[in-house]
Amino acid sequence: MLYKTIIQGKIEFGNQKAYDMALKMYQARSEKYYKNDLLFEKEDIFFPDSLSLIIPRFVKQSYDKSFKNTSALLEYIVQFGLAGEIDIWQIGEKGVKNFKHLEPNSDKVAVQQYIKGKSLVKEKGKETEAITALTKAIEKYDRHAQAYERRGRVNLKLKKYHDALRDYNKCLALDPDNPYAYFGKALVHIHNKEKEQAIEDMQQAIKKSVALQTIHWKARRLKGKLHLELKQFEKAQFELKLFANRKFKEKDQNLQWKRQGHFLYGQVLLALKEYKPAIEQFEMTLEEEVGKDLAPVAEVYRYLGMTKQQSGKKEYLKEFLKDIKEAASMGDKPAAKLLKEFA
Repeated sequence: MLYKTIIQGKIEFGNQKAYDMALKMYQARSEKYYKNDLLFEKEDIFFPDSLSLIIPRFVKQSYDKSFKNTSALLEYIVQFGLAGEIDIWQIGEKGVKNFKHLEPNSDKVAVQQYIKGKSLVKEKGKETEAITALTKAIEKYDRHAQAYERRGRVNLKLKKYHDALRDYNKCLALDPDNPYAYFGKALVHIHNKEKEQAIEDMQQAIKKSVALQTIHWKARRLKGKLHLELKQFEKAQFELKLFANRKFKEKDQNLQWKRQGHFLYGQVLLALKEYKPAIEQFEMTLEEEVGKDLAPVAEVYRYLGMTKQQSGKKEYLKEFLKDIKEAASMGDKPAAKLLKEFA
């Protein structure tokens, strides 16, 4: 049976000896264990000039055996690397059948310090230790794009925006296909109120990721939000419609932003005078069970009432004051002002 296969990533070996060994073992195992039933010839993915293995983005229908052979061999070869990562998806009729995230995990100092730093990034109060570990990884291998990107995250968390931007730019100079660095750069631009530049970086984050990745949908939502703030409603509609209609799994971080996604999309539809679908989005915002803090209930009721009132439709005109009153009772000052005007 054929399955859709997506593979993308890059592994840097750091020196000629490691590169030659990886290439040699790829060829040997290809012939001995896998009988050349693989998705790649060595010439397709090994690049001697950069001493690296590069798969920009591979999308193809493949048989299960070829997929398993290729993913197993790549998992073995990655361990000769010093930096980088590869993501592998196998997609069937019911969604993702197999997924692997591959990265070096050897006893090399650069590798171990990166792993340590990456882990510490997730721990609150461990920012200094994370930066120390990631800096050590960079000192051991100054082309470690992932270490620069993770250090950029920590600097962003610490509100060291200049340092964060420096790290993200360094990462992209080494690995121009890293969506996380583009996303981080966009967040720095948002802080600096550089919305147009932020949109450009969000677009790159979308382009360099696939729809199966959390980062892809984070970038779409924030790009849509930026377009809305700039009153670029058609562009905002494109991004936010995709986000609002997307079904996220329980563990996906984007699920916590689903309420805000519906709310923002409703605001866009209201601006475009598409009143009925706007009302549906505001009602869906109120129905969402998670992420309640990301779309204040009082504000949602105000927008719901405003949309019903502006629609001019009889079936809504009897209801809009009820929604405005609900918003006002929750302390929404604009709603209270509207009530006075309507009175």
